[in-house]
Amino acid sequence: MDQELCGATRSQLVQARRQIGYIFQAYNLLNSLTAQENVEMTLELHPQIPWRDRQQKAQQMLETVGLRERTTYYLDSLSGGQKQRVAIARALVANPKIILADEPTAALDKKSGRDVVELMQRLAQEQGCTILLVTHDNRILDIADRIIEMEDGYLIQKD
Repeated sequence: MDQELCGATRSQLVQARRQIGYIFQAYNLLNSLTAQENVEMTLELHPQIPWRDRQQKAQQMLETVGLRERTTYYLDSLSGGQKQRVAIARALVANPKIILADEPTAALDKKSGRDVVELMQRLAQEQGCTILLVTHDNRILDIADRIIEMEDGYLIQKD
């Protein structure tokens, strides 16, 4: 993705966005949509994918993250770990080149957080995707291939 985005046209920004998946600390899912509809939304950036294929891809990705029985559930019926799995499915469904994950375990207990990060790692490896994960959760650092520590916006340590 060797492209400068500062000053990019709208079309160039959309092209770049198609190659990036996002996982947010607060999920950033839409409560008025089902799990499947939240995942399908990402595919709207890919108009070349027919509507029926979008539905199928979203359903398959939700099954992959362990939510086969929850595809038609609205968010208020899902646990925090399940919501994060929907967010992971949404981020990965379009096979992005990179995933930007901001504190993906912050709202989760130790086991759920570990499960979510291991799932992200496995799926990203299967898709050949890079994950850039920002976290304060030291319990998941052993999963990282590379750790860069920052404090107050400055690089402190790099391994």
